[in-house]
Amino acid sequence: MRKLLIITSIMLSSACTQDVKKAETEELSIGSISDTDVVIPSNPERNAYFGDLHVHTNYSFDAFVFGTVATPDDAYRFAKGGALRHPGGFDMKLRQPLDFYAVADHGFYLGLFAGMNDPSNPISNHPEAKTFVDTPKIEGRIAAFKAIAKFHNPDSPRFKEIEDLPTTKSAWKDTVEAANRHNDPGNFTAFVAYEYTSHPGTANLHRNVIFKGSEAPEIPFSRLDSLNPEDLWRWMDGLREEGIDTLAIPHNGNASNGQMFSLVDFSGNPLSESYAELRMRNEPLFEISQIKGTSETHPLLSPNDEWAGFEIYPYLIGTHIQGKINNSYVREAYKNGLALAEEKGFDPFHFGIIGSSDTHNGSYAGDEDNYWGKAGLLDMTGVHRGTVPIPKAVIESGEVDLKAFGPKAEASPKNVKSVEVKKIYQPDPSPTAFSAGGLVGIWAEQNTRDSLFESMQRKETFGTSGTKIRVRFFSGYDLPSFDSQNWIRESYAGGVPMGADLLAKGGQAPEFIIWASRDVHSAPLQRLQIIKGWLAEGKVHEQVYDVACSDGITVDPTTHRCGDNGATVNLDDCSFSEDVGAAELQSRWRDPDFKASERAFYYVRVLENPVCRWSTWDAIRAGVTPREGLAETIQERAWSSPIWYVPTENNAG
Repeated sequence: MRKLLIITSIMLSSACTQDVKKAETEELSIGSISDTDVVIPSNPERNAYFGDLHVHTNYSFDAFVFGTVATPDDAYRFAKGGALRHPGGFDMKLRQPLDFYAVADHGFYLGLFAGMNDPSNPISNHPEAKTFVDTPKIEGRIAAFKAIAKFHNPDSPRFKEIEDLPTTKSAWKDTVEAANRHNDPGNFTAFVAYEYTSHPGTANLHRNVIFKGSEAPEIPFSRLDSLNPEDLWRWMDGLREEGIDTLAIPHNGNASNGQMFSLVDFSGNPLSESYAELRMRNEPLFEISQIKGTSETHPLLSPNDEWAGFEIYPYLIGTHIQGKINNSYVREAYKNGLALAEEKGFDPFHFGIIGSSDTHNGSYAGDEDNYWGKAGLLDMTGVHRGTVPIPKAVIESGEVDLKAFGPKAEASPKNVKSVEVKKIYQPDPSPTAFSAGGLVGIWAEQNTRDSLFESMQRKETFGTSGTKIRVRFFSGYDLPSFDSQNWIRESYAGGVPMGADLLAKGGQAPEFIIWASRDVHSAPLQRLQIIKGWLAEGKVHEQVYDVACSDGITVDPTTHRCGDNGATVNLDDCSFSEDVGAAELQSRWRDPDFKASERAFYYVRVLENPVCRWSTWDAIRAGVTPREGLAETIQERAWSSPIWYVPTENNAG
């Protein structure tokens, strides 16, 4: 039996803007299998492991209001291949188990609303308990979710009114114990985790905090302590000094209203070297794709990238407002990082890439052809998601407010039969913009907490939009040929992998090795691409290069594009081309526009052939045509962490 050291809090530095909890310790006996308790084979060439580091259960305030009853234990059993009951009454089950998982419930109000539903918990007697518990109908749950706003806003005097530390401590203790119970080194890794949910105004500044081992603080640092992510990082520094290592992974820069990758700090001061060091020490990764959209880039930021519009979620979270685009997307942040590194000697955006789901059902979000939604009862069917029209019988029953659906439906229920009622959709546009999933890929020697965490720290990670595409990426000056049986080992020995810096070497142009293999349960691969950003004459630039094409197609040296491989999708039944595309693509590439003096980054994007989007599957199964205005097909993809080319050793990021 191992002991879990519980630390209530580590005193923040004097730079913190809010009071913090006093440090104290206690010990709890919690069973956990340590990575060192068993002998686990290690692969020096590293294996690709897939998982999800962003999953919510009934301990999250919003998931509970959405109807989710899944516990952390339920979530881990699901990740290992078990069935999980959706609050809508159907079973969710993975096609294949995942290798690792993290339940990351919101740190503030953790377990509070579930506690209100427990008669044995004193918090159930709170005057507000009925608001969040007695919500049998969808309308009641929506109203309850909206009611959270009066507590959610830190400017409100009620912000901490319903905080209940005993309930939070109990829920967090159960979360930690569940991860430790389900952790099975060598077979399945369960990370202790939670979500820090800073949301100043309408800006999303959320982070998932992942713990390396079985030890955790008594209660997590949350927005109730500070909205400033810099305070979170200082708290993490304090934990590290006590021997508890963590890393934070931001997500949904696309919904940050320009604040996720701002060029000023939380207080509005210009970024500094100390800021960059603090951020990069604690945030080596970024979640590029999840249910609430993809944060790679935007068509307005990358007009020459034909694939820039992939799964764009246009709204600020909890609103129908479209936020600021600048300083909200990854590629622009990488470019700004180059400029800062050149001008000021530091780069606060030197992070690697993952994907995850952000599901609030305790599950992964599901595949395009088996999508389970995000918000429990609120988006459990195509009708709720807005991809299938509301049935005529429901409209005629008078149970819906027709005025909410636009001028064509402005009639009272008494004369509704005289109104055009075809293709009236639920009014909230948000669910139609949700994506089906996102996964983390990690190259590691073992499927253990230590090995996976260390890979995340060195950024040897990649993200996918939901399929298990594997991608490798190396750069160096003496890389092997793919003909070599030991090309992976030789690439590690003679170069650097994704996530690393490549230092200049006597003006030589580096080589790049790119390799990807398909997910056998998804479409074949169509092309490999390298996205380059570089700094020249004080300005940042970007270019997309196709570097490998399927079906024997060659890259046009002028446009840097593969020709069309002819892949199609049948929108009658969602079958797709299986006779074109590749199971594997690879390339040994040199940058045709390389200049040794120019600071640059390179990352890989892998594209599959098109498949039906989940919204099209909804429509086909309901026997209706896909809703106008929604993409009918998508190209699933993977993104590697970058490799940064550094012109001089003194300027390494």
